[in-house]
Amino acid sequence: MTTPDARSGTGRPAELFFEDLVPGLTVDLGVVTVDADEMVAFARRFDPQWYHVDPDLAAESRHGGLIASGFYTVSLFMRAYVDHLLSRAAADASPGLEELRWLAPVRAGDRLAVRVDVMGARPSTARPGLGTVSLTGTMLRLGPDDRPEQEVLRTRFRGWFAVRPVEADPAEAEAVPTDADQPEVDQPDSGATAADPSTGGSSDGDPTESSGSPEAQRPD
Repeated sequence: MTTPDARSGTGRPAELFFEDLVPGLTVDLGVVTVDADEMVAFARRFDPQWYHVDPDLAAESRHGGLIASGFYTVSLFMRAYVDHLLSRAAADASPGLEELRWLAPVRAGDRLAVRVDVMGARPSTARPGLGTVSLTGTMLRLGPDDRPEQEVLRTRFRGWFAVRPVEADPAEAEAVPTDADQPEVDQPDSGATAADPSTGGSSDGDPTESSGSPEAQRPD
């Protein structure tokens, strides 16, 4: 059975882990085409400013026509990120983003090339078993010849990814003796009683540690 830590962001078995996301890696997230109806429907629901939803006013403005809501554009980025990377990687939650910039207007029919670059990676200090990966995402408008014309979106953010699970060595597992393998030894009755757990002490004489240690303030 695949454990939750070994599942991708979409729930399937993961094939990429923290160790695979090394600085300098670029992941192609494909090309998305901006659909006019979807673009306007999103704006009407979430960002109904006139230059997103009123074609007449937008045509008379410096925009020369409707432009996409920036949040629609970043949603297109997120979908590409999920489809082409998180669907394969052992992704956990994200602690947040540092930058989100809309660098040029996006319009219906635009074809946007999407990619993500790994800028840094280190084990998480707040989440054992996870690593923090620093990423830069970009979207570039393509021209008729499929060459990038202009960068329209850039974002910097961090993601948590599970470290690769370590499988137990079958040979080592066989070498570990079980209780059934141990010879029985008669113990003299010394009259001592078992340690009282209410005293807060452990059976070997060391005090038990409390479980209330504060969590690191920065969730890396």
